[in-house]
Amino acid sequence: MDTEYPARIRRSALLIASLSSFLTPFMGSAVLIALPVIQGEFATDTVTAGWVTAAYLLAAAMFLVPLGKIADIHGRKRIYKYGILIDTFAAVLCALSISAPMLISFRFLQGFGDAMIFGTSIAILIVVYPFGQRGKVLGISTSSTYIGLSVGPFLGGFLTQYFGWRSIFVFIMIIDLVIVTLLFTFLKGEWVGAREESFDLTGSSLYAITLLFTVIGLTLLPYPSTSELASWLIAGGVIGLLGFILLESRRRYPVLNMKFFRHNAVFAFSNVAALLNYMATFAVTFILSFYLELPSTGFGPFYAGLILVSQPAIMALVSYPAGWLSDRVEPRIVASIGMSITVLGLFLLSFVGLNTQLLFIVVSLMIIGLGFGLFSSPNTNAVMSSVERRFYGVGSATLGTMRLVGQSMSLTIALLFLGLVLGGVSPGNPSYPILFTDAMRLLFITLSVLCFIGVFASLARGRVHKKNPTEELSASRHNK
Repeated sequence: MDTEYPARIRRSALLIASLSSFLTPFMGSAVLIALPVIQGEFATDTVTAGWVTAAYLLAAAMFLVPLGKIADIHGRKRIYKYGILIDTFAAVLCALSISAPMLISFRFLQGFGDAMIFGTSIAILIVVYPFGQRGKVLGISTSSTYIGLSVGPFLGGFLTQYFGWRSIFVFIMIIDLVIVTLLFTFLKGEWVGAREESFDLTGSSLYAITLLFTVIGLTLLPYPSTSELASWLIAGGVIGLLGFILLESRRRYPVLNMKFFRHNAVFAFSNVAALLNYMATFAVTFILSFYLELPSTGFGPFYAGLILVSQPAIMALVSYPAGWLSDRVEPRIVASIGMSITVLGLFLLSFVGLNTQLLFIVVSLMIIGLGFGLFSSPNTNAVMSSVERRFYGVGSATLGTMRLVGQSMSLTIALLFLGLVLGGVSPGNPSYPILFTDAMRLLFITLSVLCFIGVFASLARGRVHKKNPTEELSASRHNK
């Protein structure tokens, strides 16, 4: 039976969750737009500039599941509180950074703090609202996510062009302070979901190290001086992954429950499809932000942001009707159509060169936005419908992990291609724009292939909706 919480606590939880849902996608898309400017100020290469975002994603992906489990055991509000305070502190340090290594380090710290936020804000929201109102408030929180995605490129470009890239982190700090005020003033109480469980330190450590070795190994691979070290790191990542799967399959309280992947085809293939979809799409904004701000292209951060808004804006428009449709049509059908459309958009971008018409790029981005919007809500519906209500937290955390790991690997693949093609060529070199577009084409072809493979994972997931009465009666007679 649901506990009745006061209206003030419910409203505070909704506002905090909505601001958190806005903050992280806004920050991600806004910083991506600012990367070319950051690269120019610190006189660094494109791969190093990419690590400003890669470090954040890597930290968030490494710590999301372990910190979510700690929050279930020791208190979700407590972990969220630490997360928002760390995010605020890290935003200040990012704004004060005077070198690329400093900024990358503080972004890693920010990713660690945000991992605490990802795993707790929605869990608190679900607890304080009664079952009959959860769909409504989750819809509000999800809308905040898409608002953040849509506003990020535009506002991030505006702040970067007219106030400098540091103003993005000042803006983030202001939102953090609003959340901190709400948290300490109005949101009273604590919520613990699994006090009786123990924390899997060995599994959590192995998971984090596996991801760290793999990402760093792939980004070091293109360079002759570090290729041997990269090979050892990648091999260590593969061995670590196999060890993690074996270890977690035998744990009583695993950090990531493997039984859902072994015994639940809908859950397993939906998460694999999500992983491949995020791997195929996240690097789009990253690579195009550099392309649009090339001297030969001539767009500043503000106008580049306006152009890139076309993708998340379509996603925001399509996601709600796609979710509604997946309640009536099998989610795998809607989601698979969405991934197929995304493949088309990614493949079209592989033809972009230095003289490509802007309309072609915008239309390609809108096609990707349409495909992603058709995929996201139905896929989430499939994951959450495939598990019992008591496992909603596990389902949500696993899907969140697929998102962050997919985004991190997408950016890693982009950095790998940039390193292979550009090598040590600086943006001031006359050959840089040509080499950059060559790397971009190879990247989009690779991402198209990944997304194409994801279509088959999406189709393989099986049925989510219950059989109709005639089918159920026939099955019942057959079982008898």
